[in-house]
Amino acid sequence: MDLVMLMIIVILCPYFLLKLACETISCYFLTPRRIKKIMAKQGVRGPKPRFLVGNILDMASLFAKSISQDMDSIHHDIVPRLLPHFVTWSNTYGKRFVYWNGVEPRLCLTDTELIKELLSKYSSISGKSWLQQQGSKHFIGRGLLMANGEDWYHQRHIVAPAFMGDKLKSYSGYMVECSKQTLQSLENAIKKGKTEFEIGEYMTRLTADIISRTEFDSNYEKGNQILHLLTVLQNLCAQSSRHLCFPGSRFFPSKYNREIKSLKMEVERLLMEIIQSRKDGVEIGRSSSYGNDLLGMLLNGMQKKRYGINGFSLNLQVIMDECKTFFFAGHETTALLLTWTIMLLATNPSWQDKLRAEVKQVCNGNIPSLDHLPKLTLLNMVINESLRLYPPASLLPRMAFEDITLGDNLHIPKGLSIWVPVLAIHHSEEIWGKDVNEFNPDRFASKSFVHNRHFIPFGAGPRNCVGQAFALMEAKIILSMFISKFSFTISNKYRHAPINVLTMKPKYGVQILLKTLN
Repeated sequence: MDLVMLMIIVILCPYFLLKLACETISCYFLTPRRIKKIMAKQGVRGPKPRFLVGNILDMASLFAKSISQDMDSIHHDIVPRLLPHFVTWSNTYGKRFVYWNGVEPRLCLTDTELIKELLSKYSSISGKSWLQQQGSKHFIGRGLLMANGEDWYHQRHIVAPAFMGDKLKSYSGYMVECSKQTLQSLENAIKKGKTEFEIGEYMTRLTADIISRTEFDSNYEKGNQILHLLTVLQNLCAQSSRHLCFPGSRFFPSKYNREIKSLKMEVERLLMEIIQSRKDGVEIGRSSSYGNDLLGMLLNGMQKKRYGINGFSLNLQVIMDECKTFFFAGHETTALLLTWTIMLLATNPSWQDKLRAEVKQVCNGNIPSLDHLPKLTLLNMVINESLRLYPPASLLPRMAFEDITLGDNLHIPKGLSIWVPVLAIHHSEEIWGKDVNEFNPDRFASKSFVHNRHFIPFGAGPRNCVGQAFALMEAKIILSMFISKFSFTISNKYRHAPINVLTMKPKYGVQILLKTLN
């Protein structure tokens, strides 16, 4: 029997080696060459790629130069700082060009009509590339953000109810209570003589507390451990995205791989403690279900779809990846939205006064309720302008899994990644006018502007951010309570230096001077 198995292995081994060699040649030589020719025939060119590394070294050099110094003042012309390769190459090749991340060709696309068509019409045959999935494998795994095809469809179907209708409305109480605690801690610190605060830290803790309580029924202490580890993983993954990734490189016993795997195991150990406590509650009869929050929905989904549908299997690893995705995305993006908005209001005190008057008129001195939120028109305009100037995600990537034709004549070959520079579109003078780099919420008062085409902080189409309504409701509640309680100005210690670490962050935080209102 052993001899037969050995003979089979000897016979099949050359076949698999040949297949691997063919796939490698196709991946690293034939497919990129084919795509380059197709795009060149359409007049779409770009910087010349180097062998294997593409334009990675060029981008690294441009980024190193652009962020080597902090900005000399607080202004919002940040595209040259955060997307220096877009500015450099669009000036040379036009706003539609191809560049190379290793052997992965990427088309930079800024035509908003074509972007809308891609995100809406072709959402089922476009998604996240292998390189993107590898870059976040140990961070958020194959959760909803990185899933494709049938996996994405079933995951979205399971998690969407957690952010809709009555379920979404039920979260407002948690948001108000958590906000009260944070505002009270700030007020207590002011009473003790403290005047300067790094507000980003408080907003991060607040949104982490809210996502822990609303989506996982876990207290802040447990969620804080997970979020700290995910932040470290986020930084490591951001570093890896700047380097060439070879198939199988994640198995190399390097210091980076050991460190990132150790962090991943610790995150999943903590998540398993939360998951196991739910399962134990059902097994011993303490609870009749896994709960109706996001984690409960995932566990109920695993029980109902244990054998999978159309090849999709909701198992514990998928559940943990989903938890990591929403632990990160559910607090990180909202915390950044709040932090950047407070920075903008701290440097534009007249808008503070306008918002304070609106909140007072609408809420009449009461805690904001769900009925109040739609009436806070100015607050909505301010949040939109903050998202325009400082979108948490400055790039929106998609890969074509089949040949696509956008518009009348732009042919997108299978295997080409399309990168939408959200930040550049939000800062386009051609779209927004000469005051594009100024804080002007009034631009969102006009109904004549087609915002859903040019304004895409949450993406668009079927794959838009599933937690968009949750994030906006949370931001409105927190900001309306915050601005009713305090007045604030920017501190002299604040250094304006936005950076990208997968999301757009203030490098040194946002320091403000805070006063309690009578």
